[in-house]
Amino acid sequence: MTDLPELLEAIRACRACRRELPHAPRPVVQAGRGARILVIGQAPGSKVHASGRAWDDDSGDRLREWTGIDPATFYDPDRIAHMPSGFCYPGKGKGGDLPPRPECAPLWHDRLRAALPDVRLTLLVGQYAQKRYLPRHFAPNLTEAVHRWQEAPEGFFPLPHPAWRSRIWMAHHAWFETEVLPDLQARVRHVLKKDLPVG
Repeated sequence: MTDLPELLEAIRACRACRRELPHAPRPVVQAGRGARILVIGQAPGSKVHASGRAWDDDSGDRLREWTGIDPATFYDPDRIAHMPSGFCYPGKGKGGDLPPRPECAPLWHDRLRAALPDVRLTLLVGQYAQKRYLPRHFAPNLTEAVHRWQEAPEGFFPLPHPAWRSRIWMAHHAWFETEVLPDLQARVRHVLKKDLPVG
């Protein structure tokens, strides 16, 4: 069985992409062995890089609203784990933040998931997480992947990234708020029940 504290220490000390970053690496991760929900996002933004806490920005506020998870639960590592596609802030590009660094997921994802035996629901937030964890031909784009959320492999739930642009996206896809979010919140409530069998 993987020693989780040792693994988290190794992730936080990782410098695999230091030559590719415009700043010192600061891997962001949260996990406890009892976590029931795993959030796989994109990569930390500048605010998260500064604070060192996952989803510590406007996107996090929106994600918590979507899921119905209060901040105390969201930041309890024995209930919610956070594992971005890229653990470090990649820096700015012409159209916003750069994509997650590709080194992270092959190095750490499988090991961290193996160390979280009680995870019952994995939120795939954004296209990078979905490309890695959904079947290859599941959907041609993010919108279709989210629209087919009920067909995703058991335990996985695709979501758009909750950046400010998601408000525009939601305005054009009313089914997300009326159909997807109620199901998401119901699943979240279910897996966080303390009496749910584990192991």
